[in-house]
Amino acid sequence: MNDSSKWNDSGEAETEISLADIVEFIQETWKQLVLAGIAGAVLGFGGWYILGSYKAELILLNNTNTNTNTNTNTNTNTNTNTNTNTNNTNTNTNTYGLDLVAWRTLYKSLPNLASQIAAQDNLPAERKAIYGAMSDPQWWIKNVSLSYAISKEDAKNLAISKDLDSAATKILSFTIFTDGLSKESSLNNSRIAAEFFRTGGAYLQLKSLINSYEGETSTVAEIRNQLTQNQVNQNYYRERIKTLEDLLKRFPNRGTINTQLLDPRENSSKYLPVENQLIAANNDLNNSKELIARLNDRLARIVIVKQFLEQAVPMVDTQTDGLLLAKSLLNIEAKLRSNLSAGDLIGQLVLDQLRSQLVETESRFFKGLETSTVSTTKKIGMLKATAAGIAITGFAMLAFLLGRKIMRNLKLQRNPGS
Repeated sequence: MNDSSKWNDSGEAETEISLADIVEFIQETWKQLVLAGIAGAVLGFGGWYILGSYKAELILLNNTNTNTNTNTNTNTNTNTNTNTNTNNTNTNTNTYGLDLVAWRTLYKSLPNLASQIAAQDNLPAERKAIYGAMSDPQWWIKNVSLSYAISKEDAKNLAISKDLDSAATKILSFTIFTDGLSKESSLNNSRIAAEFFRTGGAYLQLKSLINSYEGETSTVAEIRNQLTQNQVNQNYYRERIKTLEDLLKRFPNRGTINTQLLDPRENSSKYLPVENQLIAANNDLNNSKELIARLNDRLARIVIVKQFLEQAVPMVDTQTDGLLLAKSLLNIEAKLRSNLSAGDLIGQLVLDQLRSQLVETESRFFKGLETSTVSTTKKIGMLKATAAGIAITGFAMLAFLLGRKIMRNLKLQRNPGS
């Protein structure tokens, strides 16, 4: 190789690297670089073959549930005299096991539950590792893929309508990806992740249900306050009726009842015929009696709910398997039902609603979410490992050759005559 060093006035060498020097360097060393690359590829492939990880894939179908029965018992009080009630609303609809809103709620809550389980001392090591990975919220974003009824590409090609817009958010299946150092471990991790998805999801929804019932029991003071107010109002209604009846005796009606539509509680109502005022007062009294009966029914309902919670809350605090928890809660409901008297319709209504909610949650996760096929696995990272091997040995060889070149140039500078 030609020496491109120049000498200055002090006798020191000034080294300049030109394009010709680079080309010449490559011509001299390309064989070593190619051999280093081949060696790196062999080492990378060998490392991947021996130490490479496997990725398993498991698909959970988000099946539809038919004949979904929803029982509701709602009391809306606009004032002490008006009451609106809706009972036993049954709807038969086809709904997916999990909708998009339920999924978004779950994947934000499941990491905390996984972290709680991973902290258990009696958890096997292989389960502790996968639960530790699932405690990271990013794991659920990266390793759970959703398949929708209509993909984004389909939505672009089809005309937008309400039906299509609704179908675009329906989840058909969940694909779960898990890693492992062997085929067996990756497949086992996929089964553990799918199992946790179902049992953990069921647990979170059951816990939310229990919390809602606990919130209902906190309304006892408010209900008793409404009950007292309506009992006081009844005394006023009775006194008003007595007064109107006395007026009717003193001034007997000689005409027909006025049928005009006026609110008897307005100031102008005092000019209505006494019969009209008496009818309105009796209606107010009857409405008050009905509202008091409904408030007493709500208190009776809360008594049953408290009996259920006394046994259910300790189970929720200790049992994180949603399937086992659902069965335990259904057993509690069955015991409470066996203690009801034959004519206790309120108790039967409460337990019917409770059982419906428990069975619905159990079915959503253990019948709605179903494994479609046997999970598959494959080894991953061959290209990355091979490329990494080529890069490492290539750069190492390049550094060695450049270092050798620099050392030769330094020797020439020290011994310019040689």
